[in-house]
Parts: sequence; structure tokens; C-alpha cells
Amino acid sequence: MFHDIPIGMLERMHELERRDRADRIDGTPRLDRLRQIPEETGRFLALWAASAPKGAVIEIGTSAGYSTLWLSLACRATARTLTTFEVLPRKVAFARETFSGAGVDDVVKLVEGDFLDYADEFDQVGFCFLDAEKEVYEACYDVVVPCLVPGGILIADNAINHRETLQPMLDAALVDERVDALVVPIGKGELVCRRKT
Repeated sequence: MFHDIPIGMLERMHELERRDRADRIDGTPRLDRLRQIPEETGRFLALWAASAPKGAVIEIGTSAGYSTLWLSLACRATARTLTTFEVLPRKVAFARETFSGAGVDDVVKLVEGDFLDYADEFDQVGFCFLDAEKEVYEACYDVVVPCLVPGGILIADNAINHRETLQPMLDAALVDERVDALVVPIGKGELVCRRKT
């Protein structure tokens, strides 16, 4: 999966990595920054997504589509599609360019809007990546976990670098009897939850 990344996708990934690095040092306003995951987290997500049981594959928080590209590798390898949600119009436009340039339109469906407005369309979730504004994490967790199929995976980003903000949700997840959960110290910290069978 990682040894045969198409050249167009690889070039787009490198472009987004450069832009993200620049955003972090040049004073780009917070909502305009890409604020994307590092490469190691992308690989981590792709491995989990490729191993997830059958069910919908969703991403909450697209930004410019960097994490989506990693997830698309897993979707292509497992003959699935990914639905990704973004609320900011300028990032939706950027993501559309990313997906077109990377050649992943066949496996990625981009929805401009709040996942919570569409949640009732997803009652069998095999994999979910959550990387949105931290204030919505708890609501998204509460909606997604009951919809996870047995063995289904929910991964939430920023579990370490935004731990203070996310602590109530993290505490609840770590004792939630419906899932096995832990925080993995990769990238900015990933909460990994697997629905019990």
C-alpha cells in the first residue's frame, strides 16, 4: 500500500506537507492553516483503515485533504469509498483541488457540511477518523460509537497536544465499556477505539 503510491498523489502529499510547514511559521491565521496530521500519523491511519471491518469509512474534518489521501490508499486497497466532511468553504475548495490532482475522486466523496447533520445516514461504520474542531469531538464520539460495527475503529487526532481540551471525552472513552480504547503517542496523539464484538 505504501510502496506504490501514485506519483500524482505523492506529489500532492509533498505539496501539502510544504504548505503545512509554512503555515505553522508564517503567521497564517489559525482557521486558514491546514493544521494537518504528520506523515507518520497518515501511515498509521492507513494501516488501521485497511484493517477495519466492513462498514462505512468516514472522516470528520477534511481540511485540504492530506489525511484523506492516506485514507484513500486504504480504501483503494480494500475496494471501499471514503466520505469526508468539511465545514469551511475555502477548505472544501482546496480539498477538491487536492483530490482532483491526486486522482482519488473515484474513492473519495467530499461533503461540504457538518457531519452531525448527516450522521443518521451512517448506521454501520467500519472506520472513522475524527480531526475537526475540538469542541465537537464529544458530540461526534457520542454519535459514531453506537454506529460502529463489531470491531469497528474510531481514531481521534490531537489526544496529546490538545489533551486539556479533550480530557472529558478522553476520560469517557477510556472507560467506555462498548470499546477497547487507548491513546497512542504517535504524531499529536491518537485516541484509538475499537468496538467490542
